[in-house]
Amino acid sequence: MSKKEKYLVALDVGSTKTCAILSEVDDSGAAKFISMGAAESKGLRKGLIANLGATATSIRRAIEEAESIAGVPVERAIVGVAGSHIRGVNSRGGITLGHRPRDIDRDDIKRSVDAARNITLPDDRVILHVLPQEFLIDAQDNIRDPMSMVGQRLEVNVHLVTTSASAMQNLVTAVNQAGIEVADTVLEPLASAESCLTQDERELGCCLLDIGGGTAELVVFGNGMLRHAAAIPVGGDHFTNDLAVGLRTPIPGAEKIKREHGCVFKDLILEDHPIEIASVGDRPPRTIFTRMLNEILEPRAHELLSLVRDELQRGGFTALIPAGLVLSGGGAHLKGLTELAERMFNLPVRLATPRGLEGMPQELTQPEYATVVGLLLYGARARRQAPQRPGNFVSKIKSMFAGG
Repeated sequence: MSKKEKYLVALDVGSTKTCAILSEVDDSGAAKFISMGAAESKGLRKGLIANLGATATSIRRAIEEAESIAGVPVERAIVGVAGSHIRGVNSRGGITLGHRPRDIDRDDIKRSVDAARNITLPDDRVILHVLPQEFLIDAQDNIRDPMSMVGQRLEVNVHLVTTSASAMQNLVTAVNQAGIEVADTVLEPLASAESCLTQDERELGCCLLDIGGGTAELVVFGNGMLRHAAAIPVGGDHFTNDLAVGLRTPIPGAEKIKREHGCVFKDLILEDHPIEIASVGDRPPRTIFTRMLNEILEPRAHELLSLVRDELQRGGFTALIPAGLVLSGGGAHLKGLTELAERMFNLPVRLATPRGLEGMPQELTQPEYATVVGLLLYGARARRQAPQRPGNFVSKIKSMFAGG
C-alpha cells in the first residue's frame, strides 16, 4: 500500500457545517480515526451551492484543520452528495445467456446491471448510484448473488439514485477549488446508513431520515438492500427561520433558542418557562414563554414528517418498515422529534449513533456526524472490495460532463 493509499478522507459539505475526517487504512482495509476538521458552511442554500468561492473556502478551512492536527497533507476525499435534487427510480434489465443453460460469471452480472441502468434520463440528470436489489434467473427470483448459478436468462432489479448534473459539477468544482481531488461521491443518507443501521434493521425494513440544514433525505432498506431514496425540501434551517420570523428575533438568536429551549412535542413541556430573547435592531430584549416556541416549531415538524409519510406511502413502503425510523443529521436533535415521529408513524423511532470507525472520539457518536463517519466506512469497504475503484471517478466525471 502506497503512502497516498494509506489515508482516507471524508468530506461532508452541509448547509450549516462542513466537516472533514482523516483516517488511516490498515492492511486489512479497516479505517482508523486520525483527525477531524470543521468549519461553518458558507455559500450554500437549501443544499445547493450558491457561491462557489465561499463554499471552497469553507471546505479548505475544514481540510486544513484536519491536516494540521494529523500532520498529513490531504490530496483527495470521498464527498457526500445531498439536496432537494436527489431522486430515486427502480429499473429492471436483463440479458439472454444462450440457447442452453450455462454458468453465470461476473461479466454476465455486469452486463445485466448495465442493461438495467440503460434508461433515458432528462438532460440535467446523471446517475449517482446503481444499487442492485435482487437478481432473477429464468423463473427464480429473490437471488442475492447469481455468481456460478445456472440459467438461460439473467435479470436484475436495481435502484438508480440520480442527481442534478449541474449541482454535482458545482460540488466537484468547489472541492477542486479548495485544492482537493474528488475520489468518489456518495449519497449522504446511504453513507449515514453505513455508520448507523444494524443488519437486522436493513433486513427487516427501516427508513433512515437524514435531516440537514437545508433539506432532509431519506433511504428505505428492506431484505438487506436499498429500496428507495428521496429528498424532502424541509431541513433544520426552516425551523430556525420560523422562530426568527414568529418571534421577530435575529437568526443567530433563533438558532440558539431552538437548540436550548425548542420542543416539537407539547406533551414533553411540563412547565412554561420564561425566556429572554433579543429583538431586531436597537429595540430592547423581550420575554417569551416555552409554549410559544412549541406553537411555532410543532407545525413545521408535522409538515416534515407528513412529507416523509407521503413519500413512503407513494412508494408503498409504509407497511414495509417494521423496524421503524432512524433519525440522523443535526436536525435530529430537535427535542420531541423522536416522540412525535413515533406517534405519527406508530413505529419505533431512534436517534442515529454512528459507530464502526476505530478510535473515533465520543464526539463523533452524535447524529450530525453519521454522514462523515459513514463516508469513511463506505470508502474503506469499497477499497476492500475493489482496490482500483477510487481511481475510476475521474473517468466517471469526465464521461458525465464531456460533450453535453
